[in-house]
Amino acid sequence: MSEQPILSVRDLKVDFGSHRKPFHAVRGVSFDVFRGETFGLVGESGSGKTTIGRAIIRIYEAAGGEILFRGQRISGRISKDLDREVTRKIQMIFQDPMASLNERAKVDYIVAEGLYNTDRRLTQEQRRQKVEQALLDVGLLPEFASRFPHEFSGGQRQRIGIARALIMQPEFIVADEPISALDVSIRAQVLNLMAELQKERGLTYLFISHDLSVMRFICDRIAVIHKGLLMELADTETLFRHPLHPYTQALLSAVPMPSPDLRQDEPPVLYDESMHDYSVHLPVWCEIEPGHFVRGSEPELEAYRKIIAEG
Repeated sequence: MSEQPILSVRDLKVDFGSHRKPFHAVRGVSFDVFRGETFGLVGESGSGKTTIGRAIIRIYEAAGGEILFRGQRISGRISKDLDREVTRKIQMIFQDPMASLNERAKVDYIVAEGLYNTDRRLTQEQRRQKVEQALLDVGLLPEFASRFPHEFSGGQRQRIGIARALIMQPEFIVADEPISALDVSIRAQVLNLMAELQKERGLTYLFISHDLSVMRFICDRIAVIHKGLLMELADTETLFRHPLHPYTQALLSAVPMPSPDLRQDEPPVLYDESMHDYSVHLPVWCEIEPGHFVRGSEPELEAYRKIIAEG
């Protein structure tokens, strides 16, 4: 994993609604994603994690802050050349493999659509070859190119979505809950495929999910988001073994265990925002130990430091 971030998010804000009554979906989020890693963003439905992913690929406009890709600002107004470069180098795998594919288009057009928009110099034969190779790369047969999406299973449709992203030869992929709509038996296949492609191509992932058990399997680092704010960020194993923020602890307590006997004496952890007293000390985003960030007021941060010191 490189020491230089390929993507930097700095104090990102995303609003919806009118200027008079805006809804603040993302409220000052900051993090770095390093080249070659899988960075996880986890939270409940409505927490803002998908909004961040869509702001990175410029579907949603940032209301504040900035997003840097390879040191260049890609949020706000940018040149056409940079916009075309971002389109090529940053791709997205969407959550619903059925809704994200054009039902009226054949697979060869769906996979090659990005090439039509960014590289018009390619001949029809060159595009066909690239589509066939992209399908082979995700474990599908080249003859599938002449079929329609409804002829495939959910797992195959998601592989088509991955092929559509790969054909652009991206460096960075935003994977927005790529397995949540799939059967349990298919999820491991798609995760293993993504891990293999990452090793072969040196890809960097922003992996968005609400499932911490999946995140533990695939992510190098995880950031926990709640109501548009980051609560905690750490290496995956650090987060699982020593969660500091009460919201992180609540999320981890909800992860299903293989045997109910393992938790029969442990009551579930419930998160209540009223447990925080921010009337005097406002919460800040702080690196509590190297690589481990947490949100809290100064008294809370002091308590976290004691927990870390006690081991």
